[in-house]
Amino acid sequence: MSWARAFILVGSGLLPLLVLVAAATAWHLAIDVFDIPPYIVPRPVSVLESLRTMRVELTEATVRTAVAALSGLAISTAIGTAVAFAFAQSSVIRRAFYPYAILFQTVPVIAIAPLIILTFGRGFHSVTLVAIVISIFPIVTNTTTGLLQIDNQLHELFRLHGATWWQTLWKLRLPSALPWMISGIRIASGVAVVGAIVGEFFVGSSQPGLGAWIQRKTASADLPALYATIVASTALGVGVFAALTWAGDTVLRRWFGTRLDGSPFQG
Repeated sequence: MSWARAFILVGSGLLPLLVLVAAATAWHLAIDVFDIPPYIVPRPVSVLESLRTMRVELTEATVRTAVAALSGLAISTAIGTAVAFAFAQSSVIRRAFYPYAILFQTVPVIAIAPLIILTFGRGFHSVTLVAIVISIFPIVTNTTTGLLQIDNQLHELFRLHGATWWQTLWKLRLPSALPWMISGIRIASGVAVVGAIVGEFFVGSSQPGLGAWIQRKTASADLPALYATIVASTALGVGVFAALTWAGDTVLRRWFGTRLDGSPFQG
């Protein structure tokens, strides 16, 4: 690895850290300058102390939420990809059912989560179902778009050589749609975490994930602990997003030699 590339990698991690330090410093100074009481906004040091004292509970809650979110994401990926293949194969099916796919995205999760929990009960399966409902739309739309964005000349070339439907799907449609599909999964990963946390918020103590901890700390007005839980939730979302971005880049590097943003791999 060249020194220039090593410098870029270090810089890409250092700059966000500097922004975080600057934001925490501004937060601390704003509390002193405007004399904001701790029962309205806690100091960053108090949040860090809560993160330290709650590290075991937050770790366990983060794992529970991650399992629910990733389970929901995996199921929504399987269902969404199958639906997208059906949409791409038939314009009649697409016109008939695509509006209902949009419905999943337009209905607020804060409204549908209580309905799911009241229908299916308080448990892990309900939290997972909320994550599925909120994360399936980006996968359906992106994969459908990718499957339909096929070069007509390549399609005619396959037809000219007598390619079967399966050969066309496996060797033309799927590779062409892969960047779109991976992009949809990456987008869905963030909203799946949100869906799991919202589901846990309504499920409560029966599913003691991050959502349940947010509910508890809000009720007790323990702001440092609440902020610490929000930090853990944010870290989970960023971690899942980063992991899937890395996995997507790895897949695309082997298939196309490019990243999700279309830039080539170097080194």
